[in-house]
Amino acid sequence: MTERHLQPLLHELVGAVLAPTSALGDAAGQIRPTGVQGVFHADARVLSRAELRVDDQEPEGLTRGPAGPHGVRFVGLARWLGDPGADPTVRVERLRQVTPRGLTEEVRVVSTAATAVRATVSVDLGCDLAPIEVVKSGGTTEPLPAKSGEPGQLVWSAAGITVTATGEGATAEASGDRATTPRLSWPVALPPRGEAVLRWRLAVDDPRAVVVCPPGEPTWSRPALRADDRRLVRLLDRSLDDLRGLRLAETGAPHDVFLGAGVPWFLTLFGRDSLWAARMMLPLGTDLAAGTLRVLARRQGVRVDPATGEAPGKILHELRRHEFAPGAGLRLPPAYYGTVDATMLWINLLHDAWRWGLPAHEVEPLLPHLEAALNWLAAHADADGDGLVEYVDSTGHGLANQGWKDSGDAVRFRDGRLAAPPIVLAEVQGYAHEAAVNGAALLDAFGRPGGDRWRAYAEELAGRFRAAFWVDGPYGPQPALALDRDKRPVDSLTSNIGHLVGTGLLSGEEEAQVARLLRTEALAGGFGLRTMSTDDAGFSPLSYHCGSIWTHDTAIVLANLARAGFREAALGLADGLLGAAEAFDYRLPELYGGDDRSLLGRPTPYPAACHPQAWAAAGAVLLLQAAAGLYPDVPGGTVRLAPLAGPELGAVAAEHLTVAGARVAVTVDRAGHPTVTGLPADLTVVPPTPSVPTPRRSPTDHPTKA
Repeated sequence: MTERHLQPLLHELVGAVLAPTSALGDAAGQIRPTGVQGVFHADARVLSRAELRVDDQEPEGLTRGPAGPHGVRFVGLARWLGDPGADPTVRVERLRQVTPRGLTEEVRVVSTAATAVRATVSVDLGCDLAPIEVVKSGGTTEPLPAKSGEPGQLVWSAAGITVTATGEGATAEASGDRATTPRLSWPVALPPRGEAVLRWRLAVDDPRAVVVCPPGEPTWSRPALRADDRRLVRLLDRSLDDLRGLRLAETGAPHDVFLGAGVPWFLTLFGRDSLWAARMMLPLGTDLAAGTLRVLARRQGVRVDPATGEAPGKILHELRRHEFAPGAGLRLPPAYYGTVDATMLWINLLHDAWRWGLPAHEVEPLLPHLEAALNWLAAHADADGDGLVEYVDSTGHGLANQGWKDSGDAVRFRDGRLAAPPIVLAEVQGYAHEAAVNGAALLDAFGRPGGDRWRAYAEELAGRFRAAFWVDGPYGPQPALALDRDKRPVDSLTSNIGHLVGTGLLSGEEEAQVARLLRTEALAGGFGLRTMSTDDAGFSPLSYHCGSIWTHDTAIVLANLARAGFREAALGLADGLLGAAEAFDYRLPELYGGDDRSLLGRPTPYPAACHPQAWAAAGAVLLLQAAAGLYPDVPGGTVRLAPLAGPELGAVAAEHLTVAGARVAVTVDRAGHPTVTGLPADLTVVPPTPSVPTPRRSPTDHPTKA
């Protein structure tokens, strides 16, 4: 029987992060040489073992909890020590704090015993410097031998990386059998009711890393939030702590900050993920958006290169220090451009940041990149010239699917068959329409030519979409997920259609039908929005993209619905997301199972989901924006208030939101009446009527199957 290498499971591991470093261990605090446990730094596992023992026995795990934004505290028991009797009298607390280039641990042995306690505390360490893709694919690597350095010090070195572990006052053992499992140890002698504090630290020197921790604190604001639904407050607090730990910058450009996609696999620059996360974070300021835009603009494509997917004007998909080859034939170059949507998302982030108040002097240097991105849309995004945006991997070892649902089986017909490429995704046409309209608005505002061309492009795209994508489904007309290589509609019902709302691609009538579809039990019967409906043959509640629920997907769609005025559909998804947040201790994972709510009363973990993850955590900010209903247009001099908060969601009061650099407060009472204070004097509040970009004429007939 052929051995199968399985991706390690993540759902029960406890993590802490200060990018580009993260630590993953078990619920008792141990880091064991198995699966994906370890300390990672910029795509390499720099510690594969950190097992704490007292007199060569492991403390029994009792509980754990967060210790600030980058730490976790574990509490265990050493019941073989101390007073006899049922009550434990010796506990072992382990405080782990991640640093930008390593971690620190403080081990506190606390006795309430009436007699003295003597013991030896030790930490067994290991280092394999395994590349992240080897770990992800379930591969194994041999531990490296350690060398003894200064007293209490252990050193590993390979592949240009040097890792040093130092125990304060510890004895270091690294000879003989201990070479690959070296040990730091401390003798402990406690008087009655005494305690001892032991410390060790890990330091990483990695000059070849492509990402670094940016200096200073986050420049985005931290809202002070009060809400009748306390789940929203707790979710926002935990999410902002996680986002603080996910900040990254490129080596050599430390002040242009972006968000790394997620722990542990994707703690680097990801075009799509970093752009979406920055867009969600706009209510807290425009600095993150500006940094993300500049980082990606510097790496914008300048030539046609099939090996990397690069094309002039195209925005990068992901950045690594070396080729990323996790198996199954996938081999991605260090700078990979295999994404169909990041270029449009870059345009839309620039536009939205401008609407939120990104100053003109920061917008103007990016306008040549805007024009290059629009030119990519015209010259390279439509290979067959049919007026729709498509993708295909021509290398045979890149991503077969290049939208956000990028697994190989993500695009399926209603009967379960896989669609053959080239693929024309539904939501990508929405992004393209929105980018064309938004790009035209920027070109007009800054006195550059081309606005009329891109508005005409958007109008033509909407007509082509209407003719090609609408099909008859079990709940009436629906947009197809995609078109396949023969331009046949891929007729499954999926969450992708929710990304169309608010892009201007659909008429008001069509948006209302999409909102009805998004309320069906088949899509919305779990704790959020299923990626595929339960009626489709490809549905599986633990399929990565065909039935699971993704946090960011649900947040984006509910925000689109709220902004467009589809209140009931948005409230249903918000309730599901908040229910999931409560179940996951307010650290929403990348995705979770799409089972019915009634199955367990809580969501089923997806066992390989990243957590924390940037666009999952940033979804909390998007949910807050929808609840407060704050929609500014700084260049237009207006702010629209259309809150989701009110009778169903409860009252909300948020301070320290940011519009045009000003701190703004929004209060929504239980009746849904909003007030806003702190707006710049040149902004006017307008009536809360729903709007979408560039409303167009509705078709005279109902949407029908093409």
